[in-house]
Amino acid sequence: MARLLVVVPHHTDPPARLGQWLREAGLELDERHLSAGDPLPADLTGHDGLLVLGGPQSSLDPAEVSPELVGVRALLATAVAEDLPTLAVCLGAQLLAQVGGGSTRVGVEGPEVGATLVAKRDAAYADPLFGPLPLSPDVLQFHHDEIDRLPAGATLLASGVMYPNQGYRVGEHVYGIQFHIETDDAIIRQWAESDTVGVAASGLDIETICARAAAVHPDVAEVWAPFAGRFAALVQEHARRRPAPVGN
Repeated sequence: MARLLVVVPHHTDPPARLGQWLREAGLELDERHLSAGDPLPADLTGHDGLLVLGGPQSSLDPAEVSPELVGVRALLATAVAEDLPTLAVCLGAQLLAQVGGGSTRVGVEGPEVGATLVAKRDAAYADPLFGPLPLSPDVLQFHHDEIDRLPAGATLLASGVMYPNQGYRVGEHVYGIQFHIETDDAIIRQWAESDTVGVAASGLDIETICARAAAVHPDVAEVWAPFAGRFAALVQEHARRRPAPVGN
């Protein structure tokens, strides 16, 4: 079975529905919960893909503020160098941009919070993961930083009204998405209740944010569960190409 390393930088953003979709697609998930003290592997040996989720940490945090992100950046850099099938979500996508040679900053338009749409770019139609998506799929947003510059040579696949760099690919198999597809109603409520700055910037109250998220979560599942399946197929293809271990 193809093995996916799942890095959970903070307990408030577990793999949730995305993890379920990936398991249903046939992947074995090796979850590392950094808030719980799980160690990260030194490299990606023995894994056929990488998933990095989000968290309340800032992509701009120095090592002394968020030491747990040092190892996450190292694994993402390895994934880029090896072109290992990778999906980096929100904070993960920002860290991926940084290690790939791009940059992040505090979002110039302020926090982006709640249910919204992103729009496919022209390059998305030829992409194996983004190609089958509808023109403007539903997503969930909860971020304060933005990716202001993609890595050189990266392919922009999806944009939004507030922030243009919403979905992108580095190389052939490494993907970053600024938005969330893994959430459920309980996760969104937890985020809304804890992120007073983000909620205030949205111009909405907590109940409205939660109600709108609940309304789109079925549509998110309809569109993004197949996307997860297509990502799982990339991971499984890598597993098939991996050389068999040499016996003694």
